[in-house]
Amino acid sequence: MRLDKFDEVSNGVFLKTSEGIMQVTFCAPGIARIRYTLESTFSDKESLMVTQSFDDKDIQFNVYEDDHHLELSTNLLTIRIEKSTCAFTYLDANGCLITKEPSKGGKTLERTDVVRTVFDDTTELQTNIGADGLRVNVDGLKQKVDRQAFHTKLAFEWQQDEALYGLGSHEEGMFNLRGKHQYLYQQNMKAVVPALISTRGYGILIDSYSNMAFRDDAFGSYLWTDTDDEMEFYFIYGPEFDQIIQGVRYLTGEVPMLPKWAFGYIQSKERYVSQQELIDTVKAYRDRNLPLDCIVLDWRSWVGELWGQKTLDPDRFPDPDAMMEDIHALHAKLMVSIWPIMNKGGDNHKEMSENGFLLGNQANYDAFQEEARQLYWKQANEGLFSHGIDAWWCDCTEPFEADWTGAVKPEPEQRMLINTAEAKRYLDPEYINAYSLLHSKGIYEGQRAVTTKKRVVNLTRSSYAGQHRYGTITWSGDIVAKWETLRMQIADGLNFCMTGSPYWTFDIGAFFVQNKPDLWFWDGDYNKGVEDLGYRELYVRWFQAGSFLPMFRSHGTDTPREIWRFGKPGEPMYDTLVKYLKLRYKLMPYIYSMAGAVAHDGYTMFRALPFDFRNDANTYDIDDQFMFGSAFMAAPVMTAMYYGPDSRKLKETNKNRIVYLPSGTWYDYWSDERIIGNKTISTRADLETMPLFVRAGSIVPTGPDIQFTDDEPDATIHLKIYPGTNGSFTLYEDEGDNYNYEEGAYSTIEMNWVNGQRTLILQKRDGSFEGMPYKRQFSIEIAGEINHTVISYSGEQLPVQL
Repeated sequence: MRLDKFDEVSNGVFLKTSEGIMQVTFCAPGIARIRYTLESTFSDKESLMVTQSFDDKDIQFNVYEDDHHLELSTNLLTIRIEKSTCAFTYLDANGCLITKEPSKGGKTLERTDVVRTVFDDTTELQTNIGADGLRVNVDGLKQKVDRQAFHTKLAFEWQQDEALYGLGSHEEGMFNLRGKHQYLYQQNMKAVVPALISTRGYGILIDSYSNMAFRDDAFGSYLWTDTDDEMEFYFIYGPEFDQIIQGVRYLTGEVPMLPKWAFGYIQSKERYVSQQELIDTVKAYRDRNLPLDCIVLDWRSWVGELWGQKTLDPDRFPDPDAMMEDIHALHAKLMVSIWPIMNKGGDNHKEMSENGFLLGNQANYDAFQEEARQLYWKQANEGLFSHGIDAWWCDCTEPFEADWTGAVKPEPEQRMLINTAEAKRYLDPEYINAYSLLHSKGIYEGQRAVTTKKRVVNLTRSSYAGQHRYGTITWSGDIVAKWETLRMQIADGLNFCMTGSPYWTFDIGAFFVQNKPDLWFWDGDYNKGVEDLGYRELYVRWFQAGSFLPMFRSHGTDTPREIWRFGKPGEPMYDTLVKYLKLRYKLMPYIYSMAGAVAHDGYTMFRALPFDFRNDANTYDIDDQFMFGSAFMAAPVMTAMYYGPDSRKLKETNKNRIVYLPSGTWYDYWSDERIIGNKTISTRADLETMPLFVRAGSIVPTGPDIQFTDDEPDATIHLKIYPGTNGSFTLYEDEGDNYNYEEGAYSTIEMNWVNGQRTLILQKRDGSFEGMPYKRQFSIEIAGEINHTVISYSGEQLPVQL
């Protein structure tokens, strides 16, 4: 491919090549949009992920041409185009290489037929209910060619010292994606976000919704899409990961505030079956003085086999209004599971069918139709939200899968073909990855239209680029109780949060605990559940890790999950769970301030080490440690030390864990021991100790021992300073569960630690909100020292000499 001519257009250039047309436009000084097609014009289809309009932007850039190259440059980024091949090279402001395409060119389009399924009255439906819920399959299909599109292939020459991350949450535990291969389609335990981020300081966002693949192996180094009208992607220069993520959100939308309660503890299991059981479980937490903010009502809350009906069974939930009054009186919230699939016989299914809003299997509603989304919300509102429920659990948002059966897990290529073929039966092949995005949009826009007093919380099993703007948290699907699963989960979640989507979690303790040999996915190691001391130990370690995730949530089948099921006061398992449960609540001022930074500053709270140590190559492959905000480094324990399955006692196990500390000064959170970094250490990791370290320069705000997140809002906030270097922290507060913050109803207090002068400066408070405590008591402590200083702060700048 050669460049024949170019023309300047608004914020970029139009390229006429020997093999189609391209356009490069700058969306911001560090962000470029690249489009390529073999057609005579570009597609006019609206992007589902990118919300930003660039028509009114005026980006300053320069064009330089010589005999061999065309260069486009802003003050941050240069794109050099080789005229003879149209190969792109990306350079920073100093002319240093960021990344490049192969010298022969990196963009390939191949025409392909887009085949659509024809459904008619002769179509046969087969309904079954399995471990993953209701499935309705179709036989006797007819197909036709609907149009032509392209397979696209975007190739790079990644550098030897480069690490790559992102692409969503997948079950294999891949971290650094160099040398790896990943299929990108939605499925239970696969939540796709087509964003890639590099330690060389850039990100790639692919504006595509079809089946995709990533490769960096013997077959090449590229991103491939199955069905697209054209190639379209965004190149985002940081160089720091936070800056790249800010660029992704600039394109795809900002993250709304979740309510404060969503950062507390959420108790779930498969399943609470009645109104009384829900209330009794919350009361049991309160009676034991165990903190709790939310309880979850899982599937089958409907009548009989009316799967997906968004009303409660009146026999088991006789008075939903009273139920919600009781739960709220206990200072707790309720999350309810809802499904996009509906069985025949219910009012919801009938209404969807009569309006023509069901997909070809006559069971899943068509989230791609705006009117169908509106009807879905109307049903959810009338059946559930109007009674006072607080949050949604949008399960099975893939929504098609076909391989959760049989004793043998299909090979990866088989799974990809089986599941994408099933999705293509009912959805346009160009959009099979986008269902969850639009389903979430309908829930968010529906609730926002009803009220601004309750923030949207939507726990989803799938995701896509831009879904974060709809108040979603994604969980990792129906995982199994094994030690290796726990380790893989950390890597999966870190990669998910390196795509711009900040809120991810897992089922603490795993969904499947037992083993059923006839089902490949029901493959846990603990048939006795909580009666097995081996499972109790695994659960404790999972709980420790979960206490440092954005959402702190226990869930699963096969065995109970409440805290007291794992022992009683005075026993190590129980006491350790309570220790980390209370620690989560103690850290609430720190955690909610991070949430404020996510919404207002484009921040990410669950952070792979390269977020903060991008220039330290030692961090590139560390997949079992992470930063929780700017202060904490957590190193969860991933191996059994006390018990194997069936309560088998382990002998002479090492109760330490290896941890890498990057350069700088660190403090052991539990002992305040000061450690110089840039080295690997062996540290204490017995049952009650998850290794936890704090960076020098950190200011960590903590609160009192509370039972729910809104408990004691005026209490003294304790500030612990970890000296050794200058540092800062911004304390964020707002009303907790409405959207008034969008109109400026929130406050921030910037705190600066001047290390050389041993002085903490509380800056003047910025902003206010209804109910804000205008006077605050702060208790101040320096790590490793005994004395505490208590001050009264009235909103004006206040230096404190320590």
